[in-house]
Amino acid sequence: MASAVLLLLGLLMASLGIKGVQSIGVCYGMLGNNLPPAKEVVALYKSRKINRMRIYDPNQATLQALRGSNIELMLGVPNSDLQALANNPSNAKSWVQRNVKNYSPGVRFRYIAVGNEVGATSQLAKFVLPAMRNVQNAVNSFGLQNQVKVSTAIDMIVMGNSYPPSQGAFRADARGHLDPIIRFLVNNKSPLLANIYTYFSYAGNPKDISLPYALFTSPGVVVRDGARSYQNLFDAMLDALYSALERAGGGALNVVVSESGWPSAGAVGATVGNAGTYYKNFIKHVPGGTPKRPKKAIESYLFAMFDENQKQPELEKHFGLFSPNKQPKYPLSFGESREGIWDVSSSNYSHGVAGSLRSDI
Repeated sequence: MASAVLLLLGLLMASLGIKGVQSIGVCYGMLGNNLPPAKEVVALYKSRKINRMRIYDPNQATLQALRGSNIELMLGVPNSDLQALANNPSNAKSWVQRNVKNYSPGVRFRYIAVGNEVGATSQLAKFVLPAMRNVQNAVNSFGLQNQVKVSTAIDMIVMGNSYPPSQGAFRADARGHLDPIIRFLVNNKSPLLANIYTYFSYAGNPKDISLPYALFTSPGVVVRDGARSYQNLFDAMLDALYSALERAGGGALNVVVSESGWPSAGAVGATVGNAGTYYKNFIKHVPGGTPKRPKKAIESYLFAMFDENQKQPELEKHFGLFSPNKQPKYPLSFGESREGIWDVSSSNYSHGVAGSLRSDI
C-alpha cells in the first residue's frame, strides 16, 4: 500500500513538473558555421524535452526536420522580407503557402512573428503592420487562423517609462507605430511578442540595478509598487509592459516573451555561473506569473539554443544553452525529475561558477 501511494505521489509530482515547463521554448538561431544539422537539432530538442522552438526565417531544412516532431513552432518573417510582404498581398500568400501551408499539419505552427525588433523610427517600421495584415489574410485564406497567430516581436527600447511598473508607458515617438499594431492584435486575439532581457538592463546600469535583482536571487523585496512587491527585475519589466499596453488600449493582450537570456562571456556580468543561474531560475519562475498577473504561466522562449560564432559584438556569441557540439553548458531541466537534469560533467560549468570570465569589451 505504501509503495502504491509513493508511486501515485511520484506520478503527480512528475505531471506537475511537466506542466511547469510546457510554457517554455528555446530560440534556434543559426548564425554559426559550426552548428549541427537541423535533423540533429530537432532530435536534441526532443531528447531534452524542449517542446517549443522559435526560428527567425523559414529555413527549409529545419521545417522538414520538424515534420512529425510535435514541437510547436514560432516562425519568423525576416525583416528583409517585410517590404515585399507589405506591398503585395500575393507575396504574403505565396510566403504562407510555401512556408506554412505546405508543412501543415506535419509541423505544429503556433505563431508567425512578422519582423523582429523593428524600431519605431526604422525605415522598415511602416511595413510591419501592412505585412502583418497581409500575412493574417493569407493565414485566413488557408483556414489556419485558429491554429496560427500572427504577431510581431518588440524589444524594450520602446518603453518610455518602466518605473514603477504600474506607471509603465511606451515612448511618445513609438506610439504612432505601436498603437495600430496593438489594435490589430486585439482584433485578432493574438499576443504581443516581446524580447525581455534583464541582462542588458543590469549591464547598462549596474549602479542602480543589482545583480541578484536581475538573476532572480534577491533575498527580499526590492521594489514596492502600491500593493505589489517585486523581488526580481524580470517581473518588473514585464508588468511595466502590461501597464504600457493598458495605456495604449491593449489591456486585454497577453504577452509572449519571445526571447530572454544571459550571455556566458564577452561583457560585464557575463559568466557561465551567472548565465546558468539566470536560466535555472527563469525556468522555475515563469510558471507562476507576475505580481500583476499572478498564477498565469508566462509563455517564454529562452535565447538561445547554441552559441553562435558569427554574431557580433562578442557577447552575442555566448547566449547558448548548448555548445555547437550539442553539449549542455548548464545543469538545466525541461523534464519532470532529477534524472532529467542535463549532465554537464564534460563541460565548463564548474569553472564558470568559480570565477567570472574576463570581459572582452
